[in-house]
Amino acid sequence: MNWDDTTDESTAPERLVAASADGEDQAVDAALRPKDLDEFIGQEKVRAQLDLVLRAARARGATADHVLLSGAPGLGKTTLSMIIAAEMGAPIRITSGPAIQHAGDLAAILSSLQEGEVLFLDEIHRMSRPAEEMLYMAMEDFRVDVIVGKGPGATAIPLELPPFTLVGATTRAGLLPPPLRDRFGFTAHMEFYEPAELQRVIHRSANLLDVEIGADGAAEIAGRSRGTPRIANRLLRRVRDYAQVKADGVITPDIARAALKVYEVDARGLDRLDRGVLEALLKLFGGGPVGLSTLAIAVGEERETVEEVAEPFLVREGLLARTPRGRVATPAAWAHLGLTPPRSTTGGSGQQDLFGA
Repeated sequence: MNWDDTTDESTAPERLVAASADGEDQAVDAALRPKDLDEFIGQEKVRAQLDLVLRAARARGATADHVLLSGAPGLGKTTLSMIIAAEMGAPIRITSGPAIQHAGDLAAILSSLQEGEVLFLDEIHRMSRPAEEMLYMAMEDFRVDVIVGKGPGATAIPLELPPFTLVGATTRAGLLPPPLRDRFGFTAHMEFYEPAELQRVIHRSANLLDVEIGADGAAEIAGRSRGTPRIANRLLRRVRDYAQVKADGVITPDIARAALKVYEVDARGLDRLDRGVLEALLKLFGGGPVGLSTLAIAVGEERETVEEVAEPFLVREGLLARTPRGRVATPAAWAHLGLTPPRSTTGGSGQQDLFGA
C-alpha cells in the first residue's frame, strides 16, 4: 500500500532494498506504511474526519473514540489503526476476530491493556458471540464481568478497565450486529482508489524502494492494480524484479507491460484466477447462467475462493453478473477475452438452467 512505518526516510531505501533482497516481503510491506495522516494517500474524506476526531481527543487529553473501519482488503484499514495509535502517542495491540473464540480470550486481552492503548481488532465480524457481548460493556463502561465457577455457584466479578480505544476493521460491515456497530464513536467506509491516487502510491513506494520509475510506468502499474494500494505495491515489487533482471532497473511502460505479462496480470488487472473463471463461464457454459459450485469445480478452486477472491472484482468491472439462476457473463466479458458470443447469451436453454445458483 501507500505505507511507511519508518522514522528516518533518508535510510529507508537502503533498509528496504536489503530486506527485499532477503525475501522479507512482510518487512517491506511494513516499511512502506505511512506513519501519520499527512503521509497517508487517498481516502480524503475519511482522513479529514479522522483527523478531527484525533485532534479533538488530544486537545481534551482523553482517549479517542472507538473507530470502525470497513472496506475491501488492501485499502489501508490496518495502516490507519497504526496511524491512530501514532497520532495519539499510544501503544497498539493487534489481534483478530477469528482468534477470539471465547469470552475468556477477550477478557485476557482487555485486562492487560494500558491506559489509552489502541486495540486493533481485525475482521471483527468473525468474533464469537460470547466475546462480542462482553465487548459491549467493555466499550461503553470500560468494565467486564469475569465469571468464576460454574453452575449455580458461579460468581460474576466486575473488572475495571483503563480507558482504551478500540479500532475494529471489517470487510463485511453488514454482518456486525447493530448493538456493536452503534458503540463506535466514528465509523468510516474505505473506498477503492482512483488510478491517479494509485500513481501517487506507486511513486512514493518506488522512492522508498530506490526504484526509478516514470509517470507512464507508474500509470501502467496503477491501471492494473484493481483500485487497491496493496496490490499496487505488490505489482511494483514484481515489476522492479523484472526490470533488475531483464533490463537496466528502470521501470518504463514497456518494461511494466512485459513484467506483468510474465506474472499473468492483464491490462484490466485480471489475474490467472479471474481469467480462468471467465474462460470457464464463456467456453464451457456459453456465458451462463451457471451455479457457483459448478463454476468452482470447472476452474479447480474452492467455492469460497471463487466467491470471495475473483467474483467481487469481476462484478465491479462489469464482466460478470450474479442472477437468481447463477453466474452470467456480460457482453464486456466476451469482448475482453476476444471471443464472439453466441446468438443468445441470456441463458435461456434448458441445459444451462441445470446450473442454477
